[in-house]
Amino acid sequence: MGISLAMILLTRILIMAAVGLACEVLFTALSEYRKTGDLRLRGFTYIWMLPIYAVIYPALSVLYPRLAGLPFPARGAVYVLLIYAVEYSSGRLLRTALGEAPWEREYRGARWAVDALIRLDYAPAWFAAALCYEWVFRVLRGSI
Repeated sequence: MGISLAMILLTRILIMAAVGLACEVLFTALSEYRKTGDLRLRGFTYIWMLPIYAVIYPALSVLYPRLAGLPFPARGAVYVLLIYAVEYSSGRLLRTALGEAPWEREYRGARWAVDALIRLDYAPAWFAAALCYEWVFRVLRGSI
């Protein structure tokens, strides 16, 4: 009895979401170290990020075939714009539902924050993360 296509898709979605959560924990640990010098490197994320990161695999299933011919700087730029759109819109949705997006406190008052929902100064990190997600996507699809 073979594995169903739905099960394969769900597994890939969960793997990509786990990669996103792990990257966020790593990023926050390194950011906290830069601010405090704390060598415990405590990172964090929010359970609300699981469904947000779960969107990556289906989104790349649609986007990657259309963007694959572009050079990686162009693909990365497109991905960053889309990440900001998802981060902003999901932040607005969570703000409406919860009274505050989970990451608002960390973003509020930052020089390059937009409505305390996205940080434009994080574009280089999102660029690197997007290309990492693309690589994981390609591995999961068996195209590497």
